[in-house]
Amino acid sequence: MTPLEGRVLEAAQPAFDEDAFTFIASLALREAGLMIPRDKGTMVFARLNKRLKALGLPDYRSYCALLQQADAGAERKALVSILTTNVTSFMREAHHFETLQDTLLPPLIKRGKAGGRVRLWSAGCSSGQEPYTIAMTLLQVWPDAAQSDVRILATDIDHVVLQKASEGIYAQSAVETLPDDWKSRFFKANGGDQFSVRPEVRKLIAFRELNLMKPWPFSGKFDVIFCRNVVIYFDQDTQNALWPRFEEACMPGGTLFVGHSERVEAAAGTNFEVVGKTAYRKPNPSTDGLR
Repeated sequence: MTPLEGRVLEAAQPAFDEDAFTFIASLALREAGLMIPRDKGTMVFARLNKRLKALGLPDYRSYCALLQQADAGAERKALVSILTTNVTSFMREAHHFETLQDTLLPPLIKRGKAGGRVRLWSAGCSSGQEPYTIAMTLLQVWPDAAQSDVRILATDIDHVVLQKASEGIYAQSAVETLPDDWKSRFFKANGGDQFSVRPEVRKLIAFRELNLMKPWPFSGKFDVIFCRNVVIYFDQDTQNALWPRFEEACMPGGTLFVGHSERVEAAAGTNFEVVGKTAYRKPNPSTDGLR
């Protein structure tokens, strides 16, 4: 590329627009609880440039005008997808899965084998590695779990990444951190460097689109909730409003796992008890006095 060509390409990019950034940041906060600081403005517009090109729009203000239209719901969802950071991996923060396997699952398995209901939730599941790790951990100690009333709900606000998660296809680099016996038992090699999650793992999981800021369309409660590295993108008020909702969604005695840099603050006013590294338990009044 010649210096002249470089200047032409640079000129073709819309100029940074302070008002447009303010509008988009406000919309992201209102629609999805995303807190976007001003120093992330360049990153935001870099992600939007491809969208402007796809829509044939000349600048960011034109895009803001589009977002304000009454029928722009689909585009607002596309914006959230663009702005969402999806970083995850299998067995991420492995100590949570050790706690799940060694401490939480034994009584849940006992209940499930007796005909009881067992529910786990991966909130903010991104491209699916977290709920699949939950399912594989479960199958390690309960191979016939699918024959009982056991289900894992996996939700995310980003419909694009959720589709990828539901397909369950990963590159070799994504699965190489897993134990060899897990790879052979729970994945099928597709040829090249592609691996598919086997049906017996996938059948335990229901993938659903869900915005944590909106009403949650389920009434049943969960024994274990993973909401990790999600609320770090929310401001403190939004976090404090979410924690009581997670407490309400937990079964008495249920456990909430959060990310390594996240904490359930006292200001949230929950009854969660710290029971491990970034692990919280909802009290169970009917049994806690017997411990």
